[in-house]
Amino acid sequence: AAAETLEKKKSPLLYRIHDASTPEKLESLKEFLSTLNMKLPSSGGLRPSVFNGLLAKVKDTPQAHLVNEVVLRSQAQAEYAPQNIGHFGLNLRRYAHFTSPIRRYADLIVHRGLIKALGLGDDGLPDGIEAKLEAVGGEISAAERRAMLAERDTIDRLIALWMSDRIGATFQGRIAGVVKSGMFIRLDESGADGFIPASTIGLDYYRYDEGSHSLIGDKSGETYQLGDRVEVKLVEAAPFAGALRFEMLSPGRIAGKRIRGSGSKKPASASKRKPTRRSRTSAKSKPGTKKR
Repeated sequence: AAAETLEKKKSPLLYRIHDASTPEKLESLKEFLSTLNMKLPSSGGLRPSVFNGLLAKVKDTPQAHLVNEVVLRSQAQAEYAPQNIGHFGLNLRRYAHFTSPIRRYADLIVHRGLIKALGLGDDGLPDGIEAKLEAVGGEISAAERRAMLAERDTIDRLIALWMSDRIGATFQGRIAGVVKSGMFIRLDESGADGFIPASTIGLDYYRYDEGSHSLIGDKSGETYQLGDRVEVKLVEAAPFAGALRFEMLSPGRIAGKRIRGSGSKKPASASKRKPTRRSRTSAKSKPGTKKR
């Protein structure tokens, strides 16, 4: 409504825009869905209803969390700009932040635009602001992302400090990210994120399958996939780096079923192994979420 009002008054404003997914991300999503015998239309423009249909199809199924996570990662990131391309995720032709409780600067521009356009006072947008809005939108979008990273780093350090006296404790969680060097685990109890290096999973060699977001054992076929529920043991907490390292306790899957007695059980020395520089770096590169 704020965007529509300002458009009718021919007032400058910053839109909250959200582009459709890139062809590369859509192709990756198609490849993933094919592993679940699901399809994404191969031609024509994709509308938000297509993604809603996918999520509705897996609702209340074991694959729900996995599909939700991968669909979210396939989306573009929202930003601020004076040129309107609509908001794909919200399925709106025009959208402007108006009453955010954290008072983004973009909201103030909308407020001041309404003050001037509707004759509500002397605190409206200054003349000539149009020439600056593109730069302002870029700065606001960049500041928003910096703030999200700073918030995440702060939380990671505080959680690592809080967990530092729980070395050896076991936790229930979910695989929140899979990369070539290992996987990220998000704990149910606290939402804390930690890393498991692939080299510590077991005696097998695990390869990363990008299409299915999985690590798959060469010999056993044992598979750990994004979204799987697992039990892990905390083996290291580094508060300054904001990093946690876990040991995998749960067996993986073969042909969709949990297995037992596979290479998922580590020798006693595995849990005492110090993390390599690679695993420390990977533990800080966990996937983030996108704000809309």
